[in-house]
Amino acid sequence: MSTSSAHGCITQVPGLLAGHWTSTQRPTGCSVVIAPQGAVAAVDVRGAAPGTRETDLLAPGHLVDKVHAVMLGGGSAWGLDAASGVVRWLEQQGIGMDVGFGNPLPLVPAAVLFDLPVGDARIRPDADGGFAACAAAGNSLLACGNVGAGAGATVGKLFGSDHAMKGGIGSASVQLQGVTVGALVACNAVGDVLDPHTGQLLAGARTAADTLTLRDTQRALLQGDAPRFALPGANTTIGIIATDAALSRTELQRLTVAGHDGLARCIRPVHTMLDGDTLFALSTGQTSRQPDLITLSAMAAEAVQLAVLCAVRAAQTLRVGDLWLPAASELQA
Repeated sequence: MSTSSAHGCITQVPGLLAGHWTSTQRPTGCSVVIAPQGAVAAVDVRGAAPGTRETDLLAPGHLVDKVHAVMLGGGSAWGLDAASGVVRWLEQQGIGMDVGFGNPLPLVPAAVLFDLPVGDARIRPDADGGFAACAAAGNSLLACGNVGAGAGATVGKLFGSDHAMKGGIGSASVQLQGVTVGALVACNAVGDVLDPHTGQLLAGARTAADTLTLRDTQRALLQGDAPRFALPGANTTIGIIATDAALSRTELQRLTVAGHDGLARCIRPVHTMLDGDTLFALSTGQTSRQPDLITLSAMAAEAVQLAVLCAVRAAQTLRVGDLWLPAASELQA
């Protein structure tokens, strides 16, 4: 585990808080980004097997214009329960939409990834975990790697989970002309992760369960190697893009599209039938400066890319029973 610092953090976007909860019983957890004053939000789902909550709410043209937090979690569909704990915490803080009856109503979209093979699958994020992630939230730099939604994340699984490596969660930010765009990404991809600047594979499918030699999934597929198909949705990269620029939901939607470009630069293959790749975008509107949307989109793609690389580089080797999940740092060593 390390702190997101070399390339910034999503908490550097004014108007946001973020925190993790990590289970002590097995590698799983959840992460939350909170907008106490509310934030305009959008979403773009590119994977074919997503696990999500409240994404229809974010479609352009729908009534509600702001949300109050976004939750990312492990535990597959069971992990969506953690969002209920986020709602409970926000309600206790008086954060939410005024509906005219009772307390303000917190709106919390969420997405989950599949980490059930790593340890006891009966243990997953629940409402108490979501509540704890909120209680731990702040505006300091976030821990990255084997924490929160990335605790049980793995990468490089197209030829079997026993050939995989450790994924994780990472954060980054890009600042330009007084505007900040940040990203928080939990990388649990079926594909490999590479550094797009050097072309070097950082983590991915290994040639055998007891070696550190990488197979290069993309090249193997193009050479005709048959993948070992897992359960659809047993992977998934999920994340949140955020900016302090004042954007409409339609403009934010373009940032999510650009964010997926960032995923495609460093994950291959990406957006597969076995992934549920989902990116949210938030606008706090706390700066009067307004770069053009093309520049903001470039910033979003860069922040997402840097967050994925942070997730993999900060990951730590994990052993659970007979399963060995080496980290990228072992290859570098």
